[in-house]
Amino acid sequence: MVSRESIRYRPVTEEDTPFLRDLYATTRDQEMEKVPWTDEEKRCFLDEQFEAQKNHYQAYYHNADFLVIQLDGRDIGRLYLHKGEKDWCLIDIALLREMRGTGLGTMLIRELMDDAAAAGMPVTLYVEYFNPAKRLYDRLGFQPINTNGVYFEMIWRGDTAPAAT
Repeated sequence: MVSRESIRYRPVTEEDTPFLRDLYATTRDQEMEKVPWTDEEKRCFLDEQFEAQKNHYQAYYHNADFLVIQLDGRDIGRLYLHKGEKDWCLIDIALLREMRGTGLGTMLIRELMDDAAAAGMPVTLYVEYFNPAKRLYDRLGFQPINTNGVYFEMIWRGDTAPAAT
């Protein structure tokens, strides 16, 4: 398990675009394995999707915290969080492949949940039906409140499910 003291957040800068683009591509690995495209076609598609997602997040969550997650000074992921008047929306969290399944994502989300509970705010998020992270959100006490296309909208309320175990 990674120690919390070795983790830092820093704001995203334009210089982070190549890292974030590559990180995004790794989150789509399973989907890309199923399509009969060349590596170049996959890369073009993923680059376009990355740009569309980036533009969407910036347009709809312009006051959000867009953060790079660092482990001992090395970029290992991203966390995008919008602290709204009614809820805190976990827009996105993604880690490098080698950091997935280590408990780090759980630790960071629990920390966010604790902070939200202290502020008296629920945490919301959207997750695709087939995303393995949905099992994590279920374990952490997030409840589905809506479906939208291929997404579940989920909520965690500090008064109904403890953030820490």
